[in-house]
Amino acid sequence: MSDLHIRIEGNAGCITLNRPEALNAMTYDQCLAIEAALDDWNDRVDLVILDAVGERAFCAGGDIADLYEASKTGDPSYSRQFWRDEYRLNAKIAAYPKPIVTFLQGFTMGGGVGLGCHASHRIVGDSSRIAMPECSIGLVPDIGGSWILANAPGHLGRYLAVTGDRMGPADAIYAGFADHFLPEDRWDGLKEKLKSGLSPDAISEESLAPEGGRLMALRATIDALFDTTSLQVVSERLRSTDTEIAVQASRAMSRNAPLAMAATLRILERMADASGIEDALDQEFRYTSRAVEQGDFIEGIRALIIDKDKAPKWVYPTADDVPSEKVEEMLAPLPDNVQNWRD
Repeated sequence: MSDLHIRIEGNAGCITLNRPEALNAMTYDQCLAIEAALDDWNDRVDLVILDAVGERAFCAGGDIADLYEASKTGDPSYSRQFWRDEYRLNAKIAAYPKPIVTFLQGFTMGGGVGLGCHASHRIVGDSSRIAMPECSIGLVPDIGGSWILANAPGHLGRYLAVTGDRMGPADAIYAGFADHFLPEDRWDGLKEKLKSGLSPDAISEESLAPEGGRLMALRATIDALFDTTSLQVVSERLRSTDTEIAVQASRAMSRNAPLAMAATLRILERMADASGIEDALDQEFRYTSRAVEQGDFIEGIRALIIDKDKAPKWVYPTADDVPSEKVEEMLAPLPDNVQNWRD
């Protein structure tokens, strides 16, 4: 099996990520191959099953190392093309005319959310840990993730976006990133039933209620802390509140890029008027297409992934340093010479 196994089995088109040693991080070539398979299968299968090899991760994100190597000179052309094609795939998964069933074991983060969490039927197990940690590398939660975050209950989306908090199975379902919980030792049996004709709508009859959720109980506290889209106000509230969740959130945000967090809150505010994932991708691409030249992306990858010193030197060191004008600049419509993801 190569690093991506694409085939038809029974009634189902099956796509299996096979880079367990890299936590199934999605490469650019895999992105293109998955889209091609979906296009080819439109009228050939009854459903699609998207899963991954290994216990540690469904997909921990896009292949950031490749993006870093191509972008560290300051040239955004490769990263923009990667994001264009990835975002097109995300939108295609969300709108696909046949059911897509995803099995999200272990880490599902960033680009993995784009693959797994826009599907029509999203299954988690005990090991599932879902997160949008992009602010830690100087990006905004993208791949259409801002659409899911904006539709989370109350202000949980804002909290999850700027802290990168990892959700277990119960919290992932509560926040809108997953649909069903099923113990992972039953996944293979369910896949075989789906390939033999079981309707994906029948998955609910096999699913169970997961235990261990935190966010529902914390909802009122989080809503009170995050009922604003001002990063400065949120940061001040967290510093002046001694609840455990406030302390944890403040600690998590202290590691993230302030410009990215401020822009993230602004994007989520704009999502109030959005009609679907495409609007979210439009806003996200405005930021990511500028992140190499004007933001913290290169420095974030260097500090967290390449050198691993975890000491990034952000463009704006604190929340108080971020000018609102810079946020609006990063999210302004793209100039005519920059191709949009839709084009």
